[in-house]
Amino acid sequence: MKIHQSIFGLSVLATSVLLCSTLEAQLSGFSKEDLIKYTADSPFERFEDGRPKVPDRYIDALRNSSSEMVYGPLRRAGFPNQWVDGWKLLQPDKKLVGRVFTAQFMPTRPDVNDVIEEEANADGSNVRNNQRVINRLQPGDVLVVDLFGKIANGTFVGDNLAAAVFAASGNGFVIDGAARDLDGIIPQGMPGYVRGFHVSALADVMLTGVNVPVQIGHTTVMPGDVALGDREGLTFIPASVVADVARSSKLTELHDVWTKAKFATGKYKASDLYPSPKDPVLKKEYEEWRNAELEKLGMEPQPSDDGK
Repeated sequence: MKIHQSIFGLSVLATSVLLCSTLEAQLSGFSKEDLIKYTADSPFERFEDGRPKVPDRYIDALRNSSSEMVYGPLRRAGFPNQWVDGWKLLQPDKKLVGRVFTAQFMPTRPDVNDVIEEEANADGSNVRNNQRVINRLQPGDVLVVDLFGKIANGTFVGDNLAAAVFAASGNGFVIDGAARDLDGIIPQGMPGYVRGFHVSALADVMLTGVNVPVQIGHTTVMPGDVALGDREGLTFIPASVVADVARSSKLTELHDVWTKAKFATGKYKASDLYPSPKDPVLKKEYEEWRNAELEKLGMEPQPSDDGK
């Protein structure tokens, strides 16, 4: 049984807080102040819950990125453990990009869960634990759920709650657990990453944290990270470095678009263009095109001789 302990020395079973918008109580050992403190390197404004609010322009810049495009920049920035593989994808042809909203579950322990549920439903609402999470989503959020890899009775969503996630966020989800009702989920079109599928409903788990650090695979995921999912896996980009990672990724994307288009003409050998054009005339053509594309995106031009 996997029991998470906060890497910051804070127990996820420390306190209960009132949700500002719904007045539901929810266990969380990571307060708004804690979240701001541990993401203090982020230069962006905040959501009401304390998460960094990464600007849309960086999220848009990452929409055509891949795992490889962000892997190198993250490692150079000092984040070597941000990629997670081994997923089952609901929509392999769609990428997943957005700001992370986390939820953490643990195996049920009755004496603890009784307190959680009593406080969470003190107003008599009797809202289920997964629905309490979904009710807090904001537009653009990517829901990231730590269900410790549970498959049987680890189905965080079926077709109805998947629809609720999509309605609230306009985005997809990541569940380190399972989903059910695939015939009803797939036609809805939202991207989703899960560990497996099962016919059972969510059971024998307790909700121990919302907007807390969670472990997904070998990665520590913080609320407010930017999730980037493609066919190969998921990358979680810290808000503090997302601007540099997005720019580096966009440069790689533009380089690849131009290079592939040139190869498609049949006029060039591999070594003529890759990793960068050998002919000074071609190199100038590429750099002018690249900087014009960067300008369209509101990005500064890239100096010459950048290696791309």
